Amino acid sequence: MVSEVVQNASVLPASELISRVIEDVFKTIRAARDVLVERQAFNELSSYLERLLPILQEILQRPSASSDALAAAAVALRREVKAAQALTSECGKKNRLYLLLNCRRIVKRLESSTREISRALSLLPLASLDLSRGLSDEVKELCEKMERVEFRTAVAEEEILEKIESGVQDRSAGRAYANNLLTLISDAMGISNERSVLRKELDEFRSEIEDAKLRKDLAEAIQMEQISALLGRADVALSFEEKKVKYYSKRNSLGSQPLEPLESFYCPITRDVMEEPVEVSSRQTFERKAIEKWLADGNSTCPLTMLPLDTSILRPNYSLRKAIEEWKERNTIIYIGSIKTKLGWVDEQEVISCLGQLQELCEESELNRECLVLENYLPILVGFLSGKNSQIRSGALSILGILAKDSDSNKEKIAEVDNAIGYIVHSLGRRSEERKLSVALLLELSKNNMVLGKIGKVQGCILLLVTTSNNDSNQAANDAKELLENLSFLDENVVQMAKANYFKPLLRHLDSGSDDVKKIMVSTLAEMELTDHSKATLFKEGALQPLLKLISHTDADLKGTSIKALQNLSSLPQNALQIVREGAVRPFLDLLHHHISSSPGLREQVAAIIMNIAVSAKDLESNENFVLLETDDDIFWLVSLISLTGPNIQKRILQTFCALCELPTGKTVKAKLRQCSAIQVLIPHCEHNDLVVRANAIKLLSCLTGDGDDGASAEFMSQRFLKTLLSIVQSSVDEEEKASAMSIISDLPTGSNHIHQWLVDAGAIPIIVEVLKDARQHVSSKNQLLENAVGALCHFTMSTKIEFQKMAAELGVIPLLVHLLGSGSALTKKHAAISLAQFSESSPSLSRRMERRTGFFCCSSPPEAGCPVHMGVCSVESSFCLLEADAVTPLVRVLAETDPRVCEAALRALSTLIEGERLQSGFKVLSASRAIPLMIRLLSSDSSELQLNALHILERIFMLEECQRLHGVAAQMPLVDITQRGTGAIRALAARVLAHLNVLHEQSSYF
Repeated sequence: MVSEVVQNASVLPASELISRVIEDVFKTIRAARDVLVERQAFNELSSYLERLLPILQEILQRPSASSDALAAAAVALRREVKAAQALTSECGKKNRLYLLLNCRRIVKRLESSTREISRALSLLPLASLDLSRGLSDEVKELCEKMERVEFRTAVAEEEILEKIESGVQDRSAGRAYANNLLTLISDAMGISNERSVLRKELDEFRSEIEDAKLRKDLAEAIQMEQISALLGRADVALSFEEKKVKYYSKRNSLGSQPLEPLESFYCPITRDVMEEPVEVSSRQTFERKAIEKWLADGNSTCPLTMLPLDTSILRPNYSLRKAIEEWKERNTIIYIGSIKTKLGWVDEQEVISCLGQLQELCEESELNRECLVLENYLPILVGFLSGKNSQIRSGALSILGILAKDSDSNKEKIAEVDNAIGYIVHSLGRRSEERKLSVALLLELSKNNMVLGKIGKVQGCILLLVTTSNNDSNQAANDAKELLENLSFLDENVVQMAKANYFKPLLRHLDSGSDDVKKIMVSTLAEMELTDHSKATLFKEGALQPLLKLISHTDADLKGTSIKALQNLSSLPQNALQIVREGAVRPFLDLLHHHISSSPGLREQVAAIIMNIAVSAKDLESNENFVLLETDDDIFWLVSLISLTGPNIQKRILQTFCALCELPTGKTVKAKLRQCSAIQVLIPHCEHNDLVVRANAIKLLSCLTGDGDDGASAEFMSQRFLKTLLSIVQSSVDEEEKASAMSIISDLPTGSNHIHQWLVDAGAIPIIVEVLKDARQHVSSKNQLLENAVGALCHFTMSTKIEFQKMAAELGVIPLLVHLLGSGSALTKKHAAISLAQFSESSPSLSRRMERRTGFFCCSSPPEAGCPVHMGVCSVESSFCLLEADAVTPLVRVLAETDPRVCEAALRALSTLIEGERLQSGFKVLSASRAIPLMIRLLSSDSSELQLNALHILERIFMLEECQRLHGVAAQMPLVDITQRGTGAIRALAARVLAHLNVLHEQSSYF
C-alpha cells in the first residue's frame, strides 16, 4: 500500500497535501456538529481530529516538510479523512429515522474509519520531521488511542431498535405501541412531536425505501417496509379525515348483516373460533392451546386422522389467522354501527345496556376503539353527560376515558365536541362514582397540551378539584392531585385563577381545618411538583407559619408530611430567605438534633431544608445579618453528623458547609471548622463510594485548606490521600470536583519536601501536565481546574528541585506555560509566570558551555549558536531557557495586565535574565522586547509591592550607561514622584535610581 501511496503522492508537494488534509479535517469536524445519530461516537471522532490539527499545523511549519515519505503519509491520511467526512456528511443529511435504523452499521463504519486514520497517521516520518519529543509522543499516543477505539451504539438507540424488532414480529402491536415508539424515536433524534413534522419524517423514510429498491437492495427494502407498516399504525401516520375516508370505503363494502364463521375457522377440538391456529405434522389445523394440551395429556396421534404426530412441529397458519381476523373485524364494524341506532331510543335501560356493550368492545381491542371514533360516537357520548340519568352519564364517562387513553388524536376529538370540557367538569360536582370518572377523564385529557388549556379555562374547575382531592380517597384523590399539578403549568391567567381558587382555600384548611383535612392539604403541598411561581405564591399567602406549627405536631404522619412540604417549598431561594427573615431557622436545627434521630427519612428532609437555607443566604442584602449555626457546639455537632449518618444526609450537610464558606462570614466558619477537626473528618470521605458525597467532601476540604494554616493541613496529608486526589483528577466526570482536588494540591505548603516526593512518586507531574494539555484544547468551562493545575505545578518547578524540573520539562510543560501567558485567567498567568521564573533560575547552571574550535576552521563543523544571555548552548528541555522557549515577549505583554500580582510574577521571571554577569546581555534582550518602558510605567502602580519589585530591576539596569541614555528621561518623573510621596524602602530605592541618572547626589537626604 505504501508504494502505491508514494506513487500517488508525487503529483503534489507534501506541504500542499498537508494543507489539504488540514482543510478536510476542519470540514469533517464542522460536519460532525450536524449529526443527530450516535452523537457520542461522532464527538469522540471530532476530539481525535481536533488533537490532530495542531500536529499537522506544526508539521506544515517545519523546513523538512517536503519529503516523499511525508507526501505518501499525507495522501493516505487525506483519503481516510475524506472517507470519514463522507460518512459524517451523509449522516447529517439523511432522513433521521433511516439513520436511527442503520445506527449499528454507522457505528461500525465510524470505528473502521477512525482506525484507518490511525494507520495513515502512523505513516508520518516522525524521525525526519525534527519534531519535539513531546509532539512525537502526542502523535504516537493519538495513533494508539484511535487504533484501539471501540464505538458502541447508544443505549437509547439500541433500546429503540429492539422495540422495533419486537413490534415487527408481534402482529398485535397496535396504535399505542406505534405512538410510544414514535415518541421514543423523536426524543432520541431531536425531532419535534408536531404531527406535521413526524408525518414529514415518515414520508421521507418511505422515499428511502424507494431508493433502496432502485439500488436493488431488496433485503433492506423489505425490512424498511415492515418498519414503515409498524409506524404507520401511529396516530400521526394518517390524518383523521384520511382514516375516516379509508374506514367508510371499507365499511360500505361489507353490507349490513354479520356473516357466520366458516367451518375451517373452528378448532376441531374445542369447536370455538380459533385465535392462534397452528398446523401439525398431519396437516390438520388446531387452536395452539388446545393441541398443546392434547399433547401434554400424553396423546401422540392426530385428534382427527389418528396418525402419529411429530410433537416438535407446530407451524403457525398465518393465512387462516388473517382470514379469521378479517372476518372478526368485518362483523365488529357492522355490529358497532348497528348499536348506534339503538342509543337514540327513549328506553333508558336499553341505552344503559348498549353503553355496557360498547364499553366491553372498547376494552377488547384498539381496533374497536378506533371504529367507535370513526363511527362518530363522540358527540353522542358527550351529549349523554348533559342528561339526568346518573348511570348513563357514568357509562358515557367510562367509555370516553377508555377512548382518551393513549391517543392524543382522540383526546383532541373529545375536546372539539361542543362544550365537552364543560360537561365533564360539571360532573366533578356530582356523586362520588361520577366524580371519580370525570377526574380520571380530565386527567387523561390534560396529558395533551392543547386540551390542557381548555380545561384550565373552565371557571370553577380548580375549586371543584380541591373538593375532590379533599373528600375522595385513593385513586380519585390521587388523580385530582395529579391533574392539579398539570394545571399548575398553564399560562399566567390560569395560574392567577389557581391562586384565587385553590391556594387560599387550601391554606385556610391548613390553618384551621381538622387533622384529617390538614393531612390532605399538607400532602398536596408535599407531593405536587409546583412551579416557582406557585411556590412563591404559597409563601406570600402565608403558608410558612401554619407549616411551622405542624412540624411540632404530635401526629408523626402530619409532622413528617409538613417537613416534606417545607422541603418542597424551600427549594425556591426566595422562600428559603423568608424562613431566615422570619427567624424560623432554629426549629429545623432542633429537629435535626433532637427529635427525629429515629427517622432517617425525616432527617434527610430537614437536612435538605437547612441546605436550601444556607444556599439561599448568598442573596441576602449586605445589611442583613445571617448566622445559621449560632454556637461552636452547633458546628461541632453538625460536623459529627457527617460521620454518623448515611449518604443522603452527608451530602446535604457538606453542601450546607460549602455554601456557608462562600458567604461574607465564610472566613469565620472555616476557622471554626478547622478548630473542630473537620479536616480529619473529611479526609476519609474523599474516598466515599457515593460519588456525590465524595465530590462535596473534596469541595469543602478545598475551602478549608485554601486559606488555612499550612502546617495544620499538611499534618493530615498521607501518601494514600494524595494518591486519592490524583485519581480524582484523572477519573472524575465532575469538573468542579477535579478543580477542588487540584486546589488542595496547589495549596500544599511549599516547604514540605516529603509531600512533594509522595506526589511525584504517585505520578503527579504527568497528571498535571495532561490537565494543562487538555485545558489548552478545551478552553471553555475549565478555568478553575486550569488555574489550580498551574498553581500545583509551581511545587515541582522550584530551582531547588532540578530533578522535578527536568521531569516536567521533558513532558513539554514549558511551551504550555508560555501559551497560558496569553490565554489564561489572571491567576493562571501569575502561576505560569512563577513557574517560568523558577525554571529560569536554573538556566545558568544548565546551559552547556560551547566547545572551542580547534584545528583548521575550514574543515571543522560550523560553530553551535550560543544563547545571547547564558553564553552557552541552551534548549527548552535541557536548560529551560526563556529565550529558547520564546517566553520573553509573552512575559513582557503580561506587564501590561491590571492585576499587580500577575505583573509581579512576570517581573520575577524577567529579572532572572539580568542576574549577576548577565546584566549587559539581559538588558539587550529586555530592551529589544520593549520591556523597559512597561517597567517604568509600573512605578505609577497603586501597589507598593509592585513598585518595589520594579524599582529593584530598574536600579540594576540603570547602572548601564546605555539604559540611562535610552530610558533615563522617561523614568525621571515617576521616580521623583516616588521620592516625594513614597515612604521607607521604596523612597530610598527610587532615590538610588535617580542617583544613577545623576538627578540626585548619593549623599541626598532621600537615601
